[in-house]
Amino acid sequence: MRKAVFILFLSVLLFLMLIPNPAYAKKLKVAFIYVGPIGDAGWTYAHNQGRLHIEKVFGDQIETTYVESVPEGMEALQVIRSLVKKGYKVVFTTSFGYMDPTLMAAKEFPKAHFFHCSGYKTYKNMTAYFGRMYQPRFLTGIVAGMMTKSNIIGYVAAHPIPEVIRGINAFALGVKLVNPKAVVKVVWTHTWYDPAIEKEAALSLLDAGADVIAQHQDSPAPQQAAQERGAYGIGYNSDMSAFAPKAHLTAPVWNWGVFYEYAIRGILDGTYKHGNYWWGMKEGIVDIAPFGPMVPDNVKKIVNVFKEAIIDGTFDPFEGPIYDQEGKLRVKAGEKLSDEALLSMDWFVDNVEGTIPKGAGE
Repeated sequence: MRKAVFILFLSVLLFLMLIPNPAYAKKLKVAFIYVGPIGDAGWTYAHNQGRLHIEKVFGDQIETTYVESVPEGMEALQVIRSLVKKGYKVVFTTSFGYMDPTLMAAKEFPKAHFFHCSGYKTYKNMTAYFGRMYQPRFLTGIVAGMMTKSNIIGYVAAHPIPEVIRGINAFALGVKLVNPKAVVKVVWTHTWYDPAIEKEAALSLLDAGADVIAQHQDSPAPQQAAQERGAYGIGYNSDMSAFAPKAHLTAPVWNWGVFYEYAIRGILDGTYKHGNYWWGMKEGIVDIAPFGPMVPDNVKKIVNVFKEAIIDGTFDPFEGPIYDQEGKLRVKAGEKLSDEALLSMDWFVDNVEGTIPKGAGE
């Protein structure tokens, strides 16, 4: 009797082992929609590095594709629909202007998974994800504040939305921490990626006396402009030192593969929960690029002290007291800004020179 039961048990076990886990039954097809070209050396390049990361990690469990230079707005919806109809059950849309089209697609295709980067809208099958880029922005502000001689730091900024404003303020607070006399001058380009316009904006800041150029742009053009003028630069998105080795001090950078791996692993094993994900330096989704050889050791040491404090939670870049350009106390001493306040930011701190165009953040 025992032998018969044992044989039956082995038979059932073998049968169960041969049944494929539904989550792994088919190769998971994953698509990425990019606002710029993958060769931009910036935002899209960083996202594509994340795509390549999950290809390496998951191998033949997944198949990925991408569509680059997709205009923001409703044109993106047609691209999303096309991908889902081709069998791509996971779609990452990687720019703010894709938010509403992504939400519409999520409602239209309830069996697919959608991920929108830098927005705030979610759905039962749609995640909003981003990183606390303001953390490394603050650290690079420390570098700029210690490296400037003219006490004028230029900042080439894309669109006047809370994400960009938040980054400018974090950077300026880092500058102020180590150099209260320095100012951060802002010029808007109203484009994420246009090397010619970005360079023109950087040159205008250099003409205004800036000797360090920071940026919230997707190409290395501002860094190249800084190098041409013998100034320093703070890049963005990825390590841009190869494009301006004599100028590039460091950069706040993205490690999108950290989140992409987390999301895909969860989908494959059936445990992923959609929602709003806003990770930071602690999780490794954002960091700073290696320092250029011109950055002194004392600067590196100060940056690393604050980096560790941010990671372990003992310091926050938006701890008070913080005043705006009008002298109004925005954050009291001992307090820090809430995520809600950070995500809706529409004002500049007091050491920023520049204006926010009317209607920004809407």
